[in-house]
Amino acid sequence: MIRWRRGEVVRIRREWPGAVELDVTTEDGSARALAYPALVGRPEPGDVVLLNTTALAMGLGTGGYAMVVALPDRLPEDPQGPGHLVKARYTPLQTTVLGADEQDSPFHEALREADSLDGMPVIVADLHSALPAILCGLYGSRPPGPGSGAGEAGQGIPRVAYVMLDGGALPAWFSMSCAQLREAGWLGGVVTVGQAFGGDVEAVTPHTGLLAARHVLGADVAIVTQGPGNLGTGTRWGFSGVSAGEAVNAVAVLGGRPVAALRVSEGDRRERHIGVSHHSLTAYGRVALAPAQVVVPELPG
Repeated sequence: MIRWRRGEVVRIRREWPGAVELDVTTEDGSARALAYPALVGRPEPGDVVLLNTTALAMGLGTGGYAMVVALPDRLPEDPQGPGHLVKARYTPLQTTVLGADEQDSPFHEALREADSLDGMPVIVADLHSALPAILCGLYGSRPPGPGSGAGEAGQGIPRVAYVMLDGGALPAWFSMSCAQLREAGWLGGVVTVGQAFGGDVEAVTPHTGLLAARHVLGADVAIVTQGPGNLGTGTRWGFSGVSAGEAVNAVAVLGGRPVAALRVSEGDRRERHIGVSHHSLTAYGRVALAPAQVVVPELPG
């Protein structure tokens, strides 16, 4: 189930908020590794690291890293502060966070009574890679500049929140896109829901995540996708993107305006993804029980 290796940090390759990419050596040779300092502490050159090399051995694209599980000779200090919401539950790296909807949260009262998105548009997509493209479409020719804070009054620019589902990566820190979009001022915040964690706001379900986007982050628009990575089996129902249809239902139940973004390709070699992908046809055509606006491009043929 897990391929365990002991390694040594050679150098830090690069880092972004929440993640550090490393070069490590193991008995198998050299490898790229990824550490989340909030979970395991910050690795430094010369540190011994305990690694999970399963994704690396499988040759996964998005997740092709050796993952740092621990710095056994230099453990981090115990976390401080409130938070009783456990995510990645009953795994070796289960982590405790402060959920926006839990009793100790300053937003608990607001979310306890919240029951509506007040008609907020929510754009739902299958893949995490759609996030930057959707933002480009939203901002058009009026992108906010770095540090401007998307959604400032009088600019005519919507404040956008990203609600990250747990169908792909669980830590939001894995996403370089989120880090760069935040830095550019294109995202007003990230909400991680379900088993996903590491966002600006944590929530238990997609429903409270959407409500938190609206009533905690003050979003004018929300975008919902799974995190980086996508699990698929080549079967009609066996792919993590079915959650897109479930997200449409959640938006409709909460009085939002669901907008379904299609997965469309002319370059994918897999026939099931040529044109409008079967992922979109299944998620929006069969899983979603509520209507949604769908933008359909003119496709050749």
